[in-house]
Amino acid sequence: MALSRNRRGGGGGADYWPGFVDALSTLLLAIMFLLSVFVLAQFLLSRELSGQDAVLDRLNGQIAELTQLLALERSQAQDSEDEIASLRASLGALEDERSRLQSALAENGGSSEAANATIASLRDNLAEEESLSQRARSQVELLNQQLTALRQQIAALESALEASESRDQESQTRIADLGRRLNVALAQRVQELNRYRSDFFGRLREILADRDNVRIVGDRFVFQSEVLFPSGSADLQNAGTDELNQMASAIRDLAAEIPSDIDWIVRVDGHTDNVPLSGTGEFADNWELSSARASAVVKYLIGQGVPADHLAATGFGQFQPIDEGDTADARRRNRRIEFKLTER
Repeated sequence: MALSRNRRGGGGGADYWPGFVDALSTLLLAIMFLLSVFVLAQFLLSRELSGQDAVLDRLNGQIAELTQLLALERSQAQDSEDEIASLRASLGALEDERSRLQSALAENGGSSEAANATIASLRDNLAEEESLSQRARSQVELLNQQLTALRQQIAALESALEASESRDQESQTRIADLGRRLNVALAQRVQELNRYRSDFFGRLREILADRDNVRIVGDRFVFQSEVLFPSGSADLQNAGTDELNQMASAIRDLAAEIPSDIDWIVRVDGHTDNVPLSGTGEFADNWELSSARASAVVKYLIGQGVPADHLAATGFGQFQPIDEGDTADARRRNRRIEFKLTER
């Protein structure tokens, strides 16, 4: 709208530079947000994977411990089986010896006391061997039960590991979906804020286009400090209040139109030239002067009905010049107050 009016009102060509800068700033905001989302997703994913790795390491440690215990139990079972085999061999030898002695006793007519004592001793030995054999069988049975329990624990650990991997996959899917939704929401918010920014700048162009001391630099409106303040002072002068009144009216209209869920601010930036202050005045250096001027503008706008929660004051001193020269004209251009509409 402003561009069309400028064409009808003046003889100059169209100024495409502000729109080009708006597009570049929008693209830069989108890229910064995408990078932020990517870093956030990487951080959440790394934290989730770290937790899963810790669980996996713990499970692997338990499996290794159970495997060692199983090997030990198997070794004990093998020793018991060897002992049972040895006992059986001894039992067979004793039975053979008993048979031989019984045969000898039958041949001698059962009258030998030494043979009876030997038989009694052999019977005692046989009973002891049978008792040992029974204990070995009990141990083997207990080892078999422990082996079964260990196998069940290993199966449970494998199931838990599979469930953990499944949860990890679900977490990655949720993170990817969250990133997509955040990207869509950011794109919508950026487009909406850009629309309001374009309307805001269009109104200000219409209001302030004929002012020699007000110009557009990129995505900002720039007021020369001499319009608003005396030299070395942060007290607003009457000559600049008309422009600030028009600025306040435009910001009030903007605040009434932008939805409440968009968190926006108009940032007021104070800048000075590179000439040091004398040190005998009200301000010690250019930092204090630029900050005080930005604060004075913000306070005046608040007094004109602009919501305070949508204003911010920042002082930059001489450290962000728009003209790197060291001439009087360059220093005049660098002494300025800038207004920028942006997201908080």
